[in-house]
Amino acid sequence: MDVAAELLDLTGMAAVTWRMVVMWGVVAVLLSLAVFKEFEPLLLVPIAFGAFLANLPTMGVVNPPEGNVPGGLYYYISQGIHLEIFPPIIFLGVGALTDFGPLIANPRTLLLGAAAQFGVFATFLGAVALGFTDAQSASIGIIGGADGPTSIFLANKLAPELLAPIAVSAYSYMALVPLIQPPVMRALTTRRERAIRMRSLRPVSKLEKLIFALVVTIVCVILVPPASALIGMLMLGNFLRECGVTKRLSDAAQHEIINVVTIFLGTSVGITMTGETFLRAETLKILALGVFSFIVATAAGVLMGKLMNLLSPRNPINPLIGSAGVSAVPMAARVSQIEGQRADPQNFLLMHAMGPNVAGVIGTAVVAGYFIARLG
Repeated sequence: MDVAAELLDLTGMAAVTWRMVVMWGVVAVLLSLAVFKEFEPLLLVPIAFGAFLANLPTMGVVNPPEGNVPGGLYYYISQGIHLEIFPPIIFLGVGALTDFGPLIANPRTLLLGAAAQFGVFATFLGAVALGFTDAQSASIGIIGGADGPTSIFLANKLAPELLAPIAVSAYSYMALVPLIQPPVMRALTTRRERAIRMRSLRPVSKLEKLIFALVVTIVCVILVPPASALIGMLMLGNFLRECGVTKRLSDAAQHEIINVVTIFLGTSVGITMTGETFLRAETLKILALGVFSFIVATAAGVLMGKLMNLLSPRNPINPLIGSAGVSAVPMAARVSQIEGQRADPQNFLLMHAMGPNVAGVIGTAVVAGYFIARLG
């Protein structure tokens, strides 16, 4: 018996708790959504596997350094979140992958991206009403921007204790955009509105795109300095893409760099999902507020499109593209395209929807900067 007890002490069995077992079930759900439903697999798989490791009696993974003993692997890797390195680098890759041409060709779609930010502020007020602090409420509200790196960036600044549920909520609902948005879009529009055909976009020159990247950087950094890291890296990536003389750098930002950082970012977020921090009543509140934020953001973008039609009937906007104001690029734009073709199979809204879609990326980063300036 003594030998058996000694052997048991050498294993991690005694350290397994009921919370860990419950979290294994949460991990199974996330992996199922990613692997079998293909909901944001590039993000949910690393997050889920990180959560799996967080809820096992590991050694050399998350422990901090003690004396001459070095810390665990993810004690160091997760510094990329704590030191605010990973989210801006993700934005570098996003910028290199993004074409701002549709927004430049139809700049009024910037209003649709701005309108979607109403979801952020409405959820901020809702979270305050449910008892969260202002800083926590701002971090929860940004989920409605449908921008995972920005949600992580803001939560790390204002509410690091809520980083895990906020990140999981943001990425999970980004994956569920094709399920969450269509009912709201149909409820707020008529079939005739959904069938509106928009004028073809004009070609946008390389010079226009380069000037746009520089001007947006100047304006955003001057107006909201705390957003500098996100906006600066986003526009650096875009400039590398559009200038035409840095193809190797642009390709690296689009592939190797963003892929490696996505693995480290996702697993670092997952590592924070221990049973003690995740299995709390406030996590359910955050998940509910995240859905609310997406719904309000989608509705606000669609209603802004309808208002713009009233003000400019000669150059109509299909209000469906307003839903793309959330910055889930390019998924939200694809949803606008699909819903438009259900009303008119010959209607092509994808490029038009990319305008508010990329405007939403900029808008969410600016709103995050505003919250940091006010509450940080």
